[in-house]
Amino acid sequence: MTYCVAVLLESGMVFASDSRTNAGVDDFASFCKMTVFERSGDRVLVLLSSGSLAGTQAVISLLRQQADAGDGQANVWTARTMFDVMVLVSDAVRAVEQRDGPYLEAAGTVFNASFLVGGQIRGEAPRLFRMYAEGNFIEAGEETPFLQTGEAKYGKPIIDRVIHTDTNLAETAKCVLVSFDSTIRSNLSVGMPIDLLVYERDSFTVTHNRRFCEGDAYFKQLSDEWSAGVRQVFRELPELLW
Repeated sequence: MTYCVAVLLESGMVFASDSRTNAGVDDFASFCKMTVFERSGDRVLVLLSSGSLAGTQAVISLLRQQADAGDGQANVWTARTMFDVMVLVSDAVRAVEQRDGPYLEAAGTVFNASFLVGGQIRGEAPRLFRMYAEGNFIEAGEETPFLQTGEAKYGKPIIDRVIHTDTNLAETAKCVLVSFDSTIRSNLSVGMPIDLLVYERDSFTVTHNRRFCEGDAYFKQLSDEWSAGVRQVFRELPELLW
């Protein structure tokens, strides 16, 4: 399984993804689920992938192949808007599904590749989308400033309580990491390393990009202090009156 989250703020965007994949209870591996297309001064596009690793890698490879072709066809470098980018991702998802779907179905499984896609292209504001395995997609907005995929239920409560569109990038990044800590504690199918990327609005370059590996000192401190703080707040809650 996986856990990915992306947040759209007034000041920019925050993206994070875990790296665990598994094909059974005793077959775990780590693969980066974050893909970045960056052309400084022009655009930053970030894709977080969830689902079958073979399916998501095929979609990313197709997008990269189109981008490198230089044959005049539409690609992530020539797309005028983020909506145009989403159409390209949708077409790639459907192309891979049409190729692999019948064989997967014959083997008793289904095609499963979904994405969180966000970023900014010069000329428009930052935008964030969720792409489903069928190739359709939705867009985040002011009332729903963050999107998740994978094991979302464990990390959602903290994000719901803390993050609003006017939350700053640093606080949002910290909150997203806490949501990963909660998810990792509750579900073995989500695990480190965690890839975290921060994009500042209108910068058209990646502001900060960091990977948190097992034993990372900051992540451990964050986890320990969050746990201690929750216990302290719990002890201070008003007593139940019978």
